[in-house]
Amino acid sequence: MSDGTWITIVSLAATFLFMMGTPVLLVIFYWVVGASPVADLGLDNTGSELLNVFKDGFALMAMPLFILTGDLINKSGIAKRLSDFAYACLGWRRGGLAMASLGACGLFAAISGSNSATTATIGSMLHPEMVKGGYDERFSAATAAAGGCVGIIIPPSIIFIVYGFLMNLPISDLFIAGIIPGTLMVLAMMVACFIVCTINGWGFLIKLSFRRVVLTGIGAWLGFFAIGLVLWGIYTGKFSPTEAAGVTVGFCIIVGMLSFYANKMMGDSTDTPIDEKTFASQLVVEGFTLKEIPSIVVRSAQISGILAPLIAVSVVMQQILSALGAQEAIGQFVTSMGGYYPVLFTAMAMVFVAGMILESLPVTIILAPILAPIAQSVGVDPIHFSVIFLVGASIGFITPPYGLNLYVASGVTGVPYFRLLRYSTMYLVALISVWILVALTPDLALFLLPAR
Repeated sequence: MSDGTWITIVSLAATFLFMMGTPVLLVIFYWVVGASPVADLGLDNTGSELLNVFKDGFALMAMPLFILTGDLINKSGIAKRLSDFAYACLGWRRGGLAMASLGACGLFAAISGSNSATTATIGSMLHPEMVKGGYDERFSAATAAAGGCVGIIIPPSIIFIVYGFLMNLPISDLFIAGIIPGTLMVLAMMVACFIVCTINGWGFLIKLSFRRVVLTGIGAWLGFFAIGLVLWGIYTGKFSPTEAAGVTVGFCIIVGMLSFYANKMMGDSTDTPIDEKTFASQLVVEGFTLKEIPSIVVRSAQISGILAPLIAVSVVMQQILSALGAQEAIGQFVTSMGGYYPVLFTAMAMVFVAGMILESLPVTIILAPILAPIAQSVGVDPIHFSVIFLVGASIGFITPPYGLNLYVASGVTGVPYFRLLRYSTMYLVALISVWILVALTPDLALFLLPAR
């Protein structure tokens, strides 16, 4: 049997396993094991490479820390305060609660750096409220799924950490470059949300109250402080991304524990309406006890335990593809397009198609080392291309058949996956529009960067 025939059989088998619902990690691992002999790479190489990926990867230590941060701000009640503030600002408009959900996703993403954590947290909190408020349950779930897309673009971002590690780019610069594009993604989805809600008459309106906005803003001050702490530390160079993640985890633990005991002393009820809360109670969140921290850490470790092996096995997959000549073939195809924009849009098309069937991590690990040097060779700034690449990868979170965020939203809301697709389309159009704008306007990614 020829090598080409064997690779075809292995690839078809992996595709079948994926379509049957086998976890992506196992699908890629099975492909790696099956393809290794053809690439003259033994299984001992696979084992050693899986270890080498993390042996010197200090930057990757930020990933589990930011995942833990997301769980801590959710458990402490900071995420709830951020969503309350967003609703106070937007609830007076048609579709206000839905737009507030998108705004809350952006604020949550600015601390957690995870798309799935953003979707799960905001979806579980605000989906029931949206259904009670007169929104279609399918639309409500799709809104949470779409909002989660900015989880990997607005800094801090787990996938930016991986991209910077792979391409040897300053992760702090990547974080800063994601601020404006991530904000535009949120605003574009809000516009789409407003249009749909206006057409359908969804959402009960609340009176715009300056007092409510101020109170909820004060109540969310800890979330704003955490966001500012991360961005200030990274932008000024005081922290590396890994150190920023560690500082944020420590901040969230201290705030969570102090708030719990402060609430206990004040006897404040978390069910008290916002307008009736005392000023002192607004300064603290619900918090958690010392005994609850191990369970929070275990949950975060479970997510990290899924992502870390996926990164490692995807790196080995990239090594095998390189040995088989796939990278050269893809590189020649993209290069043959010739010119700045043909190469750029061909690369974007490849990222979009790959994002339809793979999670953002393997898409990044497999395609970024191939496409980034080609884009740079025709004059695309490497930081600009990183944002283009990862905005495209984030769109894959709501693009079937994979659409990870759609699965997450379905799981936390109980709305079947296929019923979400209709209302995810409008958000898809909004995100693609921003993607094209970012590709055509480098300053959207580069404007905030310090002089290089």
